[in-house]
Amino acid sequence: MIALEHASKRYTKDANVVAALADVSLRIDRGEFLAVVGPSGSGKSTLLNMLGLLDRPDEGLFRFEDRDVSTLDSDELAQLRNRRIGFVFQAFHLLPRTPAVENVELPLIYSDRDDLSGLAHKALERVGLADRATHLPNELSGGQQQRVAIARALVNDPDLILADEPTGNLDSQSGLEVMGILQELNDQGKTIVLVTHDAELARVARRLIRIVDGRIIEDRQVVDRRDARTALSEAVHA
Repeated sequence: MIALEHASKRYTKDANVVAALADVSLRIDRGEFLAVVGPSGSGKSTLLNMLGLLDRPDEGLFRFEDRDVSTLDSDELAQLRNRRIGFVFQAFHLLPRTPAVENVELPLIYSDRDDLSGLAHKALERVGLADRATHLPNELSGGQQQRVAIARALVNDPDLILADEPTGNLDSQSGLEVMGILQELNDQGKTIVLVTHDAELARVARRLIRIVDGRIIEDRQVVDRRDARTALSEAVHA
């Protein structure tokens, strides 16, 4: 699905050149659940932006579903993002005066589908919030707001979901609920890339890569995988 080959990205900060990514090669197959871990400033977010077609490498090759991203113009990249990629962020980025269902509908503005009716309600149903469709964000808990954000990421039925610290603003139980949803989506065939600094949270994934100073220093399968849904059930009944 995704292939990075010797990709590098540099930024200029205070007249100094910072290597955000340095000679990174990475392959992500369809249906994987990948966690990207590393300390602050290690290049995690830069990598996620590149995978989400928000940024391009200064050097190296990036292929998305066998298409060389460097050959696409801004409009083509935007269309590909809208159709194939869903984003979930630490900050929920919900419009405060807009009901949940209308927040979920926002990506559909740019959709070229023939029939958009009911898609937002179906997405809310997938995250267990069908009964909260008309609620404003301030009428929802933090965990519910993040689930609305996940529904928004799902509304165009993307193949790839990129989650950047999705539990960073949540309590532990709400965090487990969100991670359980991501695991369920992965079980249904969605490709998930999770960025986190939390090694324990990364155990919900099937594969882990570790980034330090813009370089991948570890890439392994998760042998002690944690099932967030089981952990949530145990916490609720404890």
